[in-house]
Amino acid sequence: MKRTNMKNIALAVTAASVIVACNPLNKMVKRQNEVNYEATPNPLEMHGDSIEVTVKGSFPTKYFNKKVSATVTPVLKYGENEEAFKPFGLKGEDSEAEGTTIPYEAGGSFSYTAKIPYKDGMDVAELELRVTGKYKEKTKDLDPVKAADGTIITPKLVRSEDKTILGADKFVKFVMVDNKAVINFLVKSAVVRPSELSDEDIKALKEKIAEYVNNPKMEFISLNIDGYASPEGEIELNTNLAEDRAKAAGKVVERFLKKYKVEAANNEGFYKYQGKGEDWEGFKAKMNTSNIADKDMIIRILESYPKGYRRQLEIQNLAATYKEVAEKILPELRRAEINLVTKLHSKTDEEINALIDSNPDSLTVEELLYGATLTNDLGRKLTIYKHVIRLYPNDWRGPNNVGYVYLLQNKVSEAQAEFEKADKLSPNNPVVQNNLGVCARLQGDIAKAEEYYKAANGAGPEVNENLGIVYIIKGDYASAVSAYSNSKGFNAALANLLNGNIDIAAIIDNSDDKDDADAYYLKAIAGARSGNTDMLINNLKSAIAKDASFKEKAKRDAEFIKFRDNTEFQAAVN
Repeated sequence: MKRTNMKNIALAVTAASVIVACNPLNKMVKRQNEVNYEATPNPLEMHGDSIEVTVKGSFPTKYFNKKVSATVTPVLKYGENEEAFKPFGLKGEDSEAEGTTIPYEAGGSFSYTAKIPYKDGMDVAELELRVTGKYKEKTKDLDPVKAADGTIITPKLVRSEDKTILGADKFVKFVMVDNKAVINFLVKSAVVRPSELSDEDIKALKEKIAEYVNNPKMEFISLNIDGYASPEGEIELNTNLAEDRAKAAGKVVERFLKKYKVEAANNEGFYKYQGKGEDWEGFKAKMNTSNIADKDMIIRILESYPKGYRRQLEIQNLAATYKEVAEKILPELRRAEINLVTKLHSKTDEEINALIDSNPDSLTVEELLYGATLTNDLGRKLTIYKHVIRLYPNDWRGPNNVGYVYLLQNKVSEAQAEFEKADKLSPNNPVVQNNLGVCARLQGDIAKAEEYYKAANGAGPEVNENLGIVYIIKGDYASAVSAYSNSKGFNAALANLLNGNIDIAAIIDNSDDKDDADAYYLKAIAGARSGNTDMLINNLKSAIAKDASFKEKAKRDAEFIKFRDNTEFQAAVN
């Protein structure tokens, strides 16, 4: 009995040994060092809100048993945490499992791409491949394989410098005022008739001079008078006649100016008189607007003659033949056109500031909006814009500009409420759409922000720069570069670097950001990517000198992973 038991035990051990020996998973474990794995990119990279990796591998001949399957799970280990990518399957030629088939005799390869959401802390990480083989009901884990080291998170350097847009004022420091009148003359005469001085336009000009001289905001600039002759006379006579008419009309206005003691009239160059000769263009214009029969034919006939005696003769014949031409067209061409140019000055900055404090209700909406630009005090700006809302409730610029100040005060929800009020007052206004986009972006709604920004097209260069931020966050670097095509500065340089353009120094160095710590840091990254150690070290030192926090950041940053053993790099960060 004892011998039988011993024999059975021996048989069982032998059978177990045969089974183990026949298990192909053991052979795979034994030869696992012959398998090649590669992760791309390495280091990993964060784009948009995720990390995407492509894992490739190749198996030698007679490695992957026909009835074996395997599950490969890429796992990102960071700190005390880890995050698994979606597993993928491999199988032998006779396996019924799901996955890529690996031939036994020839060996084979695979390629697999997957992504996971980026989480804080994943910048310092390792990508590990965990492989579990399966044969029938048996499984066996192969040794974990390190496939990548670190994660580049350079897109997170994007500056949150979204730009809101004010509803601009239309305030002007002054307006030029033309004060016009016309004096008509008899044929071949430069004498101003008394009846002309009683015309309404001359009387109005005289009244304006009397009014303006007592207005401290009104400045007399010049008196411009152009004299004309009708085109039926001799050219030389008409030239002289036109000049005489300008001078005669000028003497009339000079008397008015002298009477009301306009001091500017004594300035050199104040009077500008000019004879314009015969008014052929005026003749054609009046003919075209007249009801004279055959006017088109008349103009064509006259245009067929060059300037000179023959055309004058034809016009004289027309005047003799067509009574309407002589009575309605030609008399209006014998004239002097008067323009007394004045400048109306607006309230001064001091006056506007004083009225904002003492009597804001007396100011126009443009004066109030302009007044807000005279201070950097956000509280004062807010007070002024609230005056605009109170006094001019239908003007969208009031709530829009209150929202603008709220954003400067980091009151995003309050700002959004004001922009929504502005949107109701001026639907689809590009400026308001841009500002609503800023609120959406700051609240993390990238899709809505992009929608608003695209609706804000034409509001100003701020819109494209805001879109650039959105595109960087989304990982659409080509679109970001396009958005920043007319801009310089940190974000423009970052977009170019992320899009593969390492030569970013000029983009930063020609901007107001050139001396900022993060600008130097970005150029250090460009140096690392181009393999330019001097560029890396020099800019990194400058960044750390301006902001010591970049020392610890550089230690972690996978952008510098190839330089961590460099003595100059170590000296800079330690």
